[in-house]
Amino acid sequence: MKSQKLLLATAISGAIALGTLTLSTVANAEEEKEKCYGVAKAGHNDCQTANSSCAGTSTMDDQSDAFVLLPKGLCGKLAGGSLESS
Repeated sequence: MKSQKLLLATAISGAIALGTLTLSTVANAEEEKEKCYGVAKAGHNDCQTANSSCAGTSTMDDQSDAFVLLPKGLCGKLAGGSLESS
């Protein structure tokens, strides 16, 4: 009986710790992203453009007002990548 209580307490503690770790990892991942304009392929943009209102609606490759979210610092390394819409 004592070992069952210990096992249950360990499982609950582990679940709480895992949930907390997951939430903090998601929050950190969101903070480390940046909008990169001019590199999205047609239909693969992450959000609205001047001519469309939804993700996945860009009409041509490398559209200058369509962006994708990329890890911070990566956009400047891509050919045609810009942190500002043109």
